[in-house]
Amino acid sequence: MRKFRLIIITGLPGTGKTTLARDLAKRYGLPLFSKDTIKEPLMDVLGTDAPSRALSDISFAVMFSMAREQLALGHSLILEGNFRAREHEAPLLAAFPPIGPTIVQVLCRAHEEERRSRLLQRAGDPTRHAGHRDARQLEPVAACDSFLELPGERVTHRVGSPLCETLF
Repeated sequence: MRKFRLIIITGLPGTGKTTLARDLAKRYGLPLFSKDTIKEPLMDVLGTDAPSRALSDISFAVMFSMAREQLALGHSLILEGNFRAREHEAPLLAAFPPIGPTIVQVLCRAHEEERRSRLLQRAGDPTRHAGHRDARQLEPVAACDSFLELPGERVTHRVGSPLCETLF
């Protein structure tokens, strides 16, 4: 694996972000900070009726703070979530140490029929956290389906296809 300091995995809900992020974290021994890993305990404490967008914003703020600390210590890491273009660039740039990390962004995509099928399947899964409201995620959100305006390499990853091994 080439030495990246920061891998950002983004995309719409149901495009395989979490699966890919966990695979990369395990393969390369990198810490993984996932928005949902932060958001789910917040929903457990505050209840699933708490405003989802506010909990997402809090979760991203915690993630960016943890990333800033880890990058300042010289650690490489993976961030995973449905990052919003034109909204999350500034806090991510603020997390970078003065020298700046080497960044790669991976935008996960799936054919819309497959993405919708995955979301409907999740909505019926009794083990899935109730606060995710998967059935409400059926409409694409353009801000989550594009690369962030950050320096570094960009890779598009389709569900079910192997990740380009030459990049990692």
